[in-house]
Amino acid sequence: MLGAFEFPPLSHLFEWPDIAFEGTPFAINKVVLCVYASSVLVILFFTVAASRSRQGSHVPKGVQNLAEAGLEVVEKNIALEVMGPHGRHFTPFLAALFYWILFMNLFGLLPLIQLPAASRMALPMFLALLVYVLMWFYGFKAQGPRYVTNSIFPPGVPKFLYVLVTPIELVSKFVVRPFSHAVRLFANLMAGHILLTTFALLTAALWIAKWNVIFLPLPFAMGVAMTAFEVLVAALQAYIFTILAAVYLNESLHPEH
Repeated sequence: MLGAFEFPPLSHLFEWPDIAFEGTPFAINKVVLCVYASSVLVILFFTVAASRSRQGSHVPKGVQNLAEAGLEVVEKNIALEVMGPHGRHFTPFLAALFYWILFMNLFGLLPLIQLPAASRMALPMFLALLVYVLMWFYGFKAQGPRYVTNSIFPPGVPKFLYVLVTPIELVSKFVVRPFSHAVRLFANLMAGHILLTTFALLTAALWIAKWNVIFLPLPFAMGVAMTAFEVLVAALQAYIFTILAAVYLNESLHPEH
């Protein structure tokens, strides 16, 4: 009966047993394999495209065409759009960041894996902290110690309001920012994973409860629709994370006026 249906504890949806080096800091599970596989795919993707470009092909095709189109999208729609001419310097980093997150997100839709690596908070937090460190580095490189004062004392604000504005700017830019940057990616991927799991479990439960088989197409159709929607979410969240990284880096390069 469908009344026997039980949704597993949320922790069970995000735990994968170690498959190598169990019990050590170097333990490997499916999430780690997804990270490794995504890294290899990004490297191969651009290496193959670059090698074909060096061969003198005037008309890009195949992998080269796809890589050049993707790189152009990142450069024009993110780097140059957000950072101006300085964005070209950051295009390789932003492109690698975008494709790495995208591949990891898409792995979560593959059978037998079905767990996006970004739904584990450690990975989005690592990426957010990486952007945070770069933000500080380029901020001090471009502005020196004034980077902090320029950030927490925004110009154009009456001086008596700094008592209120400065603590807010300090906390929001230097404390909350990496956390919110990470949570945005983590929460969206986690929510999508829970929804897909819910419809898959409902489909399985209705399949077992044969007298309810008339309702089976409903959760199955929703599961298919949500899978297609999660492909869009995977790309969108990679884009949002990357464009926010560009915004934060741009703020560190240029003081507010």
